Amino acid sequence: MAQRVQSVQEFLQDSFVPLVAALCSEEAERLTRKNNLGFCELVKPFCRLTSEVHMRDPNNQLHIIKNLKIAVNNIITQPPQPGAIRKLLNDVVTVSQPAEGLVANVITAGDYDLNISDRSVKASVPWYSSWKDTLMGLNTSTFYSATTPWFEAYRESFLQSMPASDHEFLNHYVACMLVVSSSEPEPVEQFLKLSQEQHRIQHSNEYCYPKWFIPNTLKYYVLLHDVSAGEEQRADSIYEEMKQRYGTQGCYLLKINSRGSNRGADEQIPDPWSQYLQKSNIQIQESCEDGPYTVISNKNTDHFIPLDELGNDSKVDGLSNNFKTHPLQLDHTSDSGCFDGTDYLKSNASLHESKKLNTGIPHGMCLTLTDHDRIRQFIQEFTFRGLLPHIEKTIRQLNDQLISRKGLSRSLFSATKKWFSGGKVPEKSINELKSTSGLLYPLEAPELQIRKMADLCFLVQHYELAYSCYHTAKKDFLNDQAMLYAAGALEMAAVSAFLQPGAPRPYPAHYMDTAIQTYRDICKNMMLAERCVLLSAEILKSQSKYSEAAALLIRLTTEQSAWMGMDSDLRSALLLEQAAHCFINMKSPMVRKFAFHMILAGHRYSKAGQKKHALRCYCQAMQVYKGKGWSLAEDHINFTIGRQSFTLRQLENAVSAFRHILINDSKQTASQQGAFLREYLYVYRNVSQLSSDEPLPQLPLPYINSSATRVFFGHDRRPAEGEKQAATHISLDQEYDSEYSQQWKELEEQVVAVANKSVALSNFQPTQYCLNKYSDNSRFPLGVVEEPITVEVAFRNPLKVPLLLTDLSLLWKFQPKDFSLNSNGETKELITCGKDVIGAEVISEFLINSEETKMARLKLFPHQTGELHILGVVYNLGTIQGTTVLDGMDSSVGLQAGKYIPNGTSVRGRQDLEIQGPRLNNTKEEKTSIKYGPDRRLDPIITEEMPLLEVFFINFPTGLLCGEIRKTYVEFMNVSKCPLTRLKVVSKRPECFTFGGSSTILTPLSPSTSEHCSAYKTVLKHSTSVCSLMSSASSVDFGAGIGNQTEVIDVPLPDSVLLPGASVQLPMWIRGPDEEGVHEIHFLFYYESIKKHSKMCHRVLRHTAVICTSRSLTVRATAYRSNALENEKGEGDNMLVFVDVENINTSEAGVKEFHIVQVSSNSKNWKLQESINLSEDKDIKLANREKGKLCLKAVRCKDLLGMHLTFWNNFSTIKYRFHFEGLKLSFLFSDNYTFADIIFGNEQIISSTSPCADFFFRSLSSEFKRPQTQHIMHTSQGTAQQSLDNAVRLIQKCSEVDLNIIVLWKAYVIEDNKQLILEGQHHVVLHTVGKEAFSFPQKQGFKKILGNSDWEDLEQESPEMVLFNFFRPESSSVPARPSPDHLSNLIKTSLHYPETYNHSFHQKSLCVVPVILLLSNCSQADVDVIIDLRHKTTSPETLEIHGSFTWLGQTQYKLQLKSLEVSSLQLKACFVHTGVYNLGTPRVFAKLSDQVTLFETSQQNSMPALIIINSI
Repeated sequence: MAQRVQSVQEFLQDSFVPLVAALCSEEAERLTRKNNLGFCELVKPFCRLTSEVHMRDPNNQLHIIKNLKIAVNNIITQPPQPGAIRKLLNDVVTVSQPAEGLVANVITAGDYDLNISDRSVKASVPWYSSWKDTLMGLNTSTFYSATTPWFEAYRESFLQSMPASDHEFLNHYVACMLVVSSSEPEPVEQFLKLSQEQHRIQHSNEYCYPKWFIPNTLKYYVLLHDVSAGEEQRADSIYEEMKQRYGTQGCYLLKINSRGSNRGADEQIPDPWSQYLQKSNIQIQESCEDGPYTVISNKNTDHFIPLDELGNDSKVDGLSNNFKTHPLQLDHTSDSGCFDGTDYLKSNASLHESKKLNTGIPHGMCLTLTDHDRIRQFIQEFTFRGLLPHIEKTIRQLNDQLISRKGLSRSLFSATKKWFSGGKVPEKSINELKSTSGLLYPLEAPELQIRKMADLCFLVQHYELAYSCYHTAKKDFLNDQAMLYAAGALEMAAVSAFLQPGAPRPYPAHYMDTAIQTYRDICKNMMLAERCVLLSAEILKSQSKYSEAAALLIRLTTEQSAWMGMDSDLRSALLLEQAAHCFINMKSPMVRKFAFHMILAGHRYSKAGQKKHALRCYCQAMQVYKGKGWSLAEDHINFTIGRQSFTLRQLENAVSAFRHILINDSKQTASQQGAFLREYLYVYRNVSQLSSDEPLPQLPLPYINSSATRVFFGHDRRPAEGEKQAATHISLDQEYDSEYSQQWKELEEQVVAVANKSVALSNFQPTQYCLNKYSDNSRFPLGVVEEPITVEVAFRNPLKVPLLLTDLSLLWKFQPKDFSLNSNGETKELITCGKDVIGAEVISEFLINSEETKMARLKLFPHQTGELHILGVVYNLGTIQGTTVLDGMDSSVGLQAGKYIPNGTSVRGRQDLEIQGPRLNNTKEEKTSIKYGPDRRLDPIITEEMPLLEVFFINFPTGLLCGEIRKTYVEFMNVSKCPLTRLKVVSKRPECFTFGGSSTILTPLSPSTSEHCSAYKTVLKHSTSVCSLMSSASSVDFGAGIGNQTEVIDVPLPDSVLLPGASVQLPMWIRGPDEEGVHEIHFLFYYESIKKHSKMCHRVLRHTAVICTSRSLTVRATAYRSNALENEKGEGDNMLVFVDVENINTSEAGVKEFHIVQVSSNSKNWKLQESINLSEDKDIKLANREKGKLCLKAVRCKDLLGMHLTFWNNFSTIKYRFHFEGLKLSFLFSDNYTFADIIFGNEQIISSTSPCADFFFRSLSSEFKRPQTQHIMHTSQGTAQQSLDNAVRLIQKCSEVDLNIIVLWKAYVIEDNKQLILEGQHHVVLHTVGKEAFSFPQKQGFKKILGNSDWEDLEQESPEMVLFNFFRPESSSVPARPSPDHLSNLIKTSLHYPETYNHSFHQKSLCVVPVILLLSNCSQADVDVIIDLRHKTTSPETLEIHGSFTWLGQTQYKLQLKSLEVSSLQLKACFVHTGVYNLGTPRVFAKLSDQVTLFETSQQNSMPALIIINSI
């Protein structure tokens, strides 16, 4: 907003000042030109009086005039041309620009902080608590708003350049100065000539311009005297003559040039003319050195003619006709009716050139400070003695004339009106008045005399009298419908009312509104209307009526408004800008209206050719729209800022503006976005051409999601080749899974611990081949020389038009280093290197469709060791032709074919990959602040060469039956230049595969189908007996020895080394998991280099195999102790093992039937001896849903009995040693195992060799991983319960059995009309006597309750049943009392007696039968036994049964049985008559020798102990 240092009153006073003409002789002009100044320019800085002036009004009242200013101008006989005025105003606005480098004014309005200018002020909205105080300070502040000096300059130039008109006299000359030099021969005669010339200009019909106030114009005679060159006495004498001729108040002697031009150059004299001459430099200056100019008398011509072309008639005795044409006069070659941006730019350039020339010219070189005072004194004398008395006299004369004429004329006029109209004439509205622009009053008309008197009073600050006269004239003009005159009177009446001291009446704003409407609509004079708007707006703003001021300013800014036949863009731009500032300065700032009108102002500035001002307006408006969700408005503003900046050669700003359009989520249409993109590329290319030596700048498109950047180390995975399937390993095509990642980490940590001799590494870090935002990126990743590094960059195109990236590659920095163990050298850092250091892949074309997210995979090939830093990507950004056709098109086709047609505009740039690490949240300081850790995924360390393993699986099955064993082959290939060794594989499912034991003979390397080759090692059966065949094996041979990690398996490489380029094929057996469903088996291959490295110690290769298993067989087994076996004495226990095998296979698998070919046992204590089969058919076949039952006899191994006795005698000591030494209970099966095979077919499968024993031991190892938890829980209990718990534990051990059953089978499958034979095995682990065991241990409880059919239905309905749980819940604490099942197995009893006994009761009435009671201690501790032979009477039935016989001898026996001891007791039973008797009446009580508690054993004989007593 235009805010001047002076007040509004001062501005209005300076807008209308008394005009004084100046007519100088040639010699006088020559004297002033010594100072590079004309006469008018010489006196201009001193035209404001510094003291008060007094004059008398017509009522003889003293009137005080303050700060009076006069204007002295050369006589110009041509009115200014409209085109010249427009050019002047354009130049004024162009030159006046905001000062660069000043601190911007921050205006706070609501949520907005607006940078406006160099003034600091705050304006807030009413919802702030301190808004009242803020607004009070705002209204009382002098500098409350931003300054707009271009508008002030425009307004001042506009008011000064207004041509004089006939309806008002404010721009008419009041007086004329005649200036003659004292050095002329006849100065008085020269004064006479100048006086005649002035009279001719004013009174002849030859000139219609300039306008004069009154016919009798005041002439003031000025004699210029050059002090340095002239004769002072002569000047004084001439001045005396002038005083006698013109009077002392009509002439003046002005002495100047007291200093010679060649003296005192070092003296610093103030230059008060520079501020005025800068404004006048814009105008077309007349040349005084090229000769004088004059004008042709014909007032219809606008052409300049040199003085010498006018002939002698144009000269009057050496008189210089220096009343020149108007300084705004255009060249005759210029067209006054047109103006465009090109003309503006040309004139602007010439303007700046002239400004540079004029700013270097000094002014007033010959003047001293005394001369300055003389000039100031001259103006004061002229005003005091000449001008003001003349004005006072004129006012009196006009007043007298009006008084004398008013009585006659007004009475006559009023009588006539009353006669014809009959009463008062009502005032008509402006819309009812007709246009009377053709009405002209004669100069002697009373109405004009009133107006003339009002203007004179206004010029001398007598505003009260001026208002009275204006008000009177206004009524007369309206009565006569002279609308132009009426509008002028209304305008000045309003200003006079405002300027009246003390403000006796309010400002009549409606006067101004009427005047503006009259000027614009009726008189069609936009220039006068604009003057009204400028004056009224300042008055309204001074009264804080910003809303009214804004509305007034906007009224003159419509597109249809025309000013003098030309566009009003400049005027509209300035007024819209002022209206915008009015909105921001209201009590409740209207920020969005401010921004909107600044946009409109910028648009009009642009149309007017004011590019800098247009850019400034858009930038200020951008502060409001930025970040508020007005995306379309932001795009428009940024686009305009970009274009204007480019036009002004502010290329960096242009690039920044277009960049904002592209990086924001635009809602523009595709065509508009394409236009924005082309503009940006064009501007950016111009910038890059100017700064070709600078580094590549950042490009805004496409977006890069830096956090989604993935880095992969290694070669791409090979595709499958026929029957060969490469290891899956890791690739960028795989999605990250945190659960899998943790599994792989655990596997690698496990194998590394085994490789380091079971020592867990404290600084273990897993190998990371693929780094992403989920991985641990705090360490520098490791790359290997000659192995590619792939960087996947996520590009996103936010636009609706496709983007074409060409020559896309990575930007990197490399620092060579030697990481060998004996050297650590470092070389110079290289920024850009050749292909001998780092090879980079370049993608020639990469198309990103509209709004598409696309991944680009870029590779680097390191050839040296060192530190690599990946900085970003570099590419050419462009678009393609026919973008709408390619939308939605598959980019891969075109990319491979290279058929994209670029639109010809592309720029090269870069984008940096800056990845922010994870936020730290460990320490208190990190939790209370925001700190981020490092992310080093783009800073790999390139190490020395390492071996590289590739693994191929040949004929690897994808579908198996549960328990099926399939033989396949694995090929290991070393594709590097380094040999590898210590190849191991680790898996969480070691029971599913094996490479064979250490004694395994390598099979042929050519794989064959299972139809011709069995997976087992078999021998022909030589006997027809069903007795078992014995063999033995050590668990150490199968990786299940003491301290072994069964999950870590050594791969049996020949010589344990795989040379570079070599490959080897090894057999591998796969067993289908026991559970039906889809299984993932993770293989982690571990290997090392023969040469030790400082950075990388080992490498790993991952593979995930997926196997789908279907149902086959389910096996259940139960062991019972036998009470009636042969040869029992001293030969330990015997058991019966019942095995139930059921075919649960569905018909979908294509299995015809299953054959049970062999049942094998594995144990250190027991072995299967024979099969008790009641059927003669030795072949066991199971069709679909058929079930078979086997009864097998198991005996204890004799050679192991003594070892077990020794072991269990020391059990209480060993178990605690296990706990404290942290050993695993795999020690329990660390020795040799006895294998017993019962064969039902023609071939014996040697179960103690691979792969049968491998799968058995690995399945068995998972069963023995958990007992340690029980011991820990046991030993953690209190000492008070420890003794009792030990006793209970020993009793429980009596019922435990260590017997494992292996069921081997064959399945006949019909596939493609071809019969295949599949082989497999199932394992059942028997733990407890009498308790049924299953091949599915985790599901046994459900099967026992539901049954087979219900169990199958539950499996199909419950999804969670498919989940594979490999861990049983931890055992609860040991119960305080053993269960009856456990007690029944503590002491085993057996009665030996004859089944039939014949006795002659006639000879002897009592029959005594000897009975032997065998007692067997099944525990591993000493047991005290009590045998009670008394009948226990519990019911009448028992009395009836047992009352007919009795035991003879002692009724109780007390024995102590050692560990596993068998003892016999001789008893006698007495019978009195024949019959069948049950001898199973003895009750046996037992307790451990070191325990107090007595437990009764319950008899669980397989059949009653019946004896038949016969009489003979």
